[in-house]
Amino acid sequence: MLAITNKKHTNGLDYLDIETDLCKARIFLQGAQIDYFQPKGKPPLLWVSGADDYQPGNGIRGGIPICWPWFGMHPNPDFPQHGIARTRIWSLASIEMRAQQLELRFELTLDEQDKRFWPHDSRVSVLFSLGDSLSVSLNNHNTGSRPISLTQALHSYFPIGDIHQLRASGFSGAKYIEFGAGPYPQEDDTVTFERETDRVYTDLGEVQWLHTPNGTIEVAREHSHSAVLWNPWIAKSQRLSRFNPDDYLSMVCLEAANVLDDGLTLAPGESHSLITHIRWWESD
Repeated sequence: MLAITNKKHTNGLDYLDIETDLCKARIFLQGAQIDYFQPKGKPPLLWVSGADDYQPGNGIRGGIPICWPWFGMHPNPDFPQHGIARTRIWSLASIEMRAQQLELRFELTLDEQDKRFWPHDSRVSVLFSLGDSLSVSLNNHNTGSRPISLTQALHSYFPIGDIHQLRASGFSGAKYIEFGAGPYPQEDDTVTFERETDRVYTDLGEVQWLHTPNGTIEVAREHSHSAVLWNPWIAKSQRLSRFNPDDYLSMVCLEAANVLDDGLTLAPGESHSLITHIRWWESD
């Protein structure tokens, strides 16, 4: 079966409600943000805070916000954090079924206000591939005559059951910066959580795993040598907007990225795709 229905949230945001033989999903036009993905017969793979009210103009606190064309704070403090893509309305450009994979491509057209923040000739699109796993590809193309530089991330939130029982693995050999300090070498393959964690990893392998009480989530990346691992813990949870004080117990972010030395510079005519693949992992 294939059902794609245009719907509107009670607070006004438009979204696509999607069901195939292999999964259910929901993608909002604001931010081209997927906030729900559930493979058939398995738990959901994405987390959203129960405190989020889906107000137009706010990125959704969960799912996969798209941070583009910069990650984090811009050098200009008047520019929005994490760029402009996550609060703009994207357009659905194509729908295609390939075998049992449903592919939906969204494009972002920048208006004159956006060009104050990003005065470059470029195209950006995102491709969702939905099956028994989820793939998201953020695609950039420099259509101008000068090089352009950017940073970006697919800010993925995952449901992990209990942060005290979470083990994240696949970090051996990497380096990380945390709270502006480092880089530190990753001493072993596994990360556990006992405090606020806000690490930007570089020189990182292409696959990591989140070992949760409900199963193991595999998070893979393409064309990315950096990733962000984040849990706000107790004090910061009380300061975050659209976030419950105890939400830190049930979520973690592991974000495919192009940041720090892994940031992009695209020559005229050059393209790049940042890709993440997410699935419930079953060992052979």
